[in-house]
Amino acid sequence: MTIFDPLHYPYPSQRNAVYAQHGMVATSQPLAAQAGLDILKKGGNAVDAAIATAACLTVVEPTSNGIGGDAFALVWMKDELHGLNANGPAPQSISVEAVQAAGHQQMPTYGWTPVTVPGTPAAWNELSRRFGSLPLTEVLAPAIHYAEHGFPISPTLGYYWELTFKRFKETLQDEAYQGWFDTFAPDGRAPRIGELWRSPGHAATLRSIAESGAASFYTGELAEQMDAHSRQYGGYLRKEDLAAFQPEWVKPISVEYNGYEVWEIPPAGQGLIALMALNILKGYSFTERDTVQTHHRQWEAMKLAFTDGLKYITQEDKMTVLAADLLSESYAQERRSLIGEEALQPEPGKPSAGGTVYLATADNEGNMVSYIQSNYMGFGSGIVIPGTGISMQNRGHSFSLDAAHDNRLEPGKKTYHTIIPGFLTRHGRAVGPFGVMGGFMQPQGHVQVVMNMIDFELNPQAALDAPRWQWLEGKTIEVEPSFPDHLAQSLMRKGHIIRRANSSGGFGRGQIIIRDEQNGVLIGGTESRTDGAIAAW
Repeated sequence: MTIFDPLHYPYPSQRNAVYAQHGMVATSQPLAAQAGLDILKKGGNAVDAAIATAACLTVVEPTSNGIGGDAFALVWMKDELHGLNANGPAPQSISVEAVQAAGHQQMPTYGWTPVTVPGTPAAWNELSRRFGSLPLTEVLAPAIHYAEHGFPISPTLGYYWELTFKRFKETLQDEAYQGWFDTFAPDGRAPRIGELWRSPGHAATLRSIAESGAASFYTGELAEQMDAHSRQYGGYLRKEDLAAFQPEWVKPISVEYNGYEVWEIPPAGQGLIALMALNILKGYSFTERDTVQTHHRQWEAMKLAFTDGLKYITQEDKMTVLAADLLSESYAQERRSLIGEEALQPEPGKPSAGGTVYLATADNEGNMVSYIQSNYMGFGSGIVIPGTGISMQNRGHSFSLDAAHDNRLEPGKKTYHTIIPGFLTRHGRAVGPFGVMGGFMQPQGHVQVVMNMIDFELNPQAALDAPRWQWLEGKTIEVEPSFPDHLAQSLMRKGHIIRRANSSGGFGRGQIIIRDEQNGVLIGGTESRTDGAIAAW
């Protein structure tokens, strides 16, 4: 059985689904996808390809991720699904009191204060150590090449780079941010579409990470440089925080949805929200996608799940409720019972006790990887360690300074995290990786593409191309420009407040690879809203 109609293309697209037999890489940048495929052709497996693609993305799409970010992965290897959490914690020296004493009423967006321990280099090394078949020096070679010799700026990349440059030029005028301008605007402006951009410091850092197995980043010279810059500009991150970090292998969480198992990384990731929403929605029967009733129920379920997630999700051992209780059948039924014919104002329930890049890879041995990494909010904190190309994340911005909040800031704590990889299985066998990056759009994108494939039998490309929506707050839903007007008008009569976006830029960017269980053929879809590409053979 396949989960989609391979000829079903109800939505306009610039591309069709891609079919291949031996290997596939899907991501948001063609050069990164090709780098991953080259590693497969050299004898690397899906994990090697994922690392190569991810490292390459820090060079060829720095507007969305960097070496100083976090990463998560779901790895299907030898008929078993493994979860990797490379989410770094807050520094040990930070506290609510220290941040408030510095004059902040909420966590700032830029600068050193919201910087948490980067997990990405450790993720690459740990994936390579446990599952890789090629040395890290060979796997990171394509990224090093592009950083050293340059690459031409692609259209979507150039657009967002220019937007960020204009914003940073106006807002980030402190000396602490000079490293960003020296690295990403060396000519006093953002690189233009089609121009070559290179970053020798970035190349040197990647080479050091590859040769040392990331040790230089966490205990060596690079750690010393991050510590010194943080101290100079009032940051809290110290080399001791870096040295103490280790990525964590975790047990993925799942719900059964209409004959399939949908898998996510456990908290502090927000994948739990997608699973809660699907758990509510599986109580209905959906036969058509573009109906008022379908969208109304999707929106109400997402509002209820997100409201719970925003209240409860934080570092898992510090949550006041268990993820298992939030995913229980009884709680899903309780939340489902709140959905009527009119839009509701969502409130969190209480269960009984009990700017990111995404990529997907598959090889010819049946191994598959769902991988995501991010600096958060585009370029992250605006802090770049001079001469290294290390762009630091601002993941700590998600912490609350309210001492009563579940996700309150604490030393060494991991914050609510937006980036989430997804994976589908059926009867214990791999179907494939999927993901939709984009802040709080991510669990909403996961729900939409899963339902598009399973309920509405869309192939991976059509599932990604279909018009998207996202809940913002209260009764407010934002829809893409292509969202059908007659549906929007009918849904407004149910009490929904609908805001039509001017562009599709804020609705996430997804990738999907699935394996046909009948013949083993790989079928891929990539994002038409960006410079997405699939490399296959």
